[in-house]
Amino acid sequence: MNVSSEPMSNMRYGPAAGKVWSATALERRAPNGAPIDMHVLDTTMLYGPLGGGVARYLKEKRSWLARNSPCRHSLLVPGPFDGIGEEGEHYIATWAPNESSRRWPWRASPWRDAIRRYAPDIIEVEDPGLIGWVALQAAGELGVPLVAFCHSDVAGHLARRLGPVAGGITRAYLQSFYRRCDVVLTPSEFMRGRLLDWHVENVVVRPLGVDLKTFNPRARTFTLRRELGLGENARVLVYAGRFAREKNLDVLTSAFRKLGRPYYLLMLGAGETIRRQSNVIVRPYERSSRELARVLASADGLVHAGDEETFGLVLLEAMSCGRGVIAAAAGAAPEIVTLDTGMLAPARDAGALASTIEAFYQRDLDAMGRRARAHVERSYGWDTVMRGLLEVYRAVQRWEFKGTARYVAS
Repeated sequence: MNVSSEPMSNMRYGPAAGKVWSATALERRAPNGAPIDMHVLDTTMLYGPLGGGVARYLKEKRSWLARNSPCRHSLLVPGPFDGIGEEGEHYIATWAPNESSRRWPWRASPWRDAIRRYAPDIIEVEDPGLIGWVALQAAGELGVPLVAFCHSDVAGHLARRLGPVAGGITRAYLQSFYRRCDVVLTPSEFMRGRLLDWHVENVVVRPLGVDLKTFNPRARTFTLRRELGLGENARVLVYAGRFAREKNLDVLTSAFRKLGRPYYLLMLGAGETIRRQSNVIVRPYERSSRELARVLASADGLVHAGDEETFGLVLLEAMSCGRGVIAAAAGAAPEIVTLDTGMLAPARDAGALASTIEAFYQRDLDAMGRRARAHVERSYGWDTVMRGLLEVYRAVQRWEFKGTARYVAS
């Protein structure tokens, strides 16, 4: 393992960071006491106060590697100051319009310098923006592999929202970036197919996972309806996620307008304003995983109308809580939702979604939930997911993925 002796200075520290850290203080052993045999550095702009699937993946990876592997993990992300955050992440001060917004890096040098000082054995980047290109250059300089995780179908989203020209330009940009990486991870076969269509090679599917202890049927309580001011016979489904156009929230709320009472939609999230509706209850984004698990386990199920999902982590979290799910028959959802664990509805069709919700309630919800939990336990626990990821890292270290073209600054 390479360890830089160059100290990092002018740093501030979050209130729970503990002792002062510098690159000279890198431990020669992992937190679990094992000798370090690999130093993995993750970096991305997709890490913020409102969480999301990428942030959850990175936090779970960090925790799992510390407990179960001989790996050191470093996390380099935008933040409100230069220094170490409460969960050990390394912040680089980056501007944002408000506390809940993404922080968009504009300067490359702080990221490049930090990566050089960490001198990792493998770099993984979670987005193809400025930080991604900096990571490509740093990986070339350090002579280490670069792994990119393609979490979302940005080109497809922009094509649908802004038209084919915008989608085509974005696709060319993404193709240029991902073809320079040593290996590209995707969370689903759906997204792998997109990249293969772009002639990106060395694409490996590595799904995200679920904390089976937190998202558990035991989180269920019988007070949710009372907390919401509803009667015991109310039929309550949950949507949890960003309030954004691509989630097709208009389709979702329209379906509940057609259903009327006693069907209720509980929406947890932040973003665009949701129009008031008598059987739609809006609550803020839930930062606590335990509280989210309690809500998911205590409702009848989860409903999601988004048709651009490249994975659908919240679907698995609901299934892990012993609840069935209703999702759009598009994107990666059909890879997760089986006939035993939920139901799929035609995409962007409020009437069809309403009919699917009615059919959902004709089934044995508890039996469906038990099958959903078993499905997640078999394939999507973080232990299973992370062991598979480590296998990819070992292969990357052996340079088993060939034929890549590195980006090198002139």
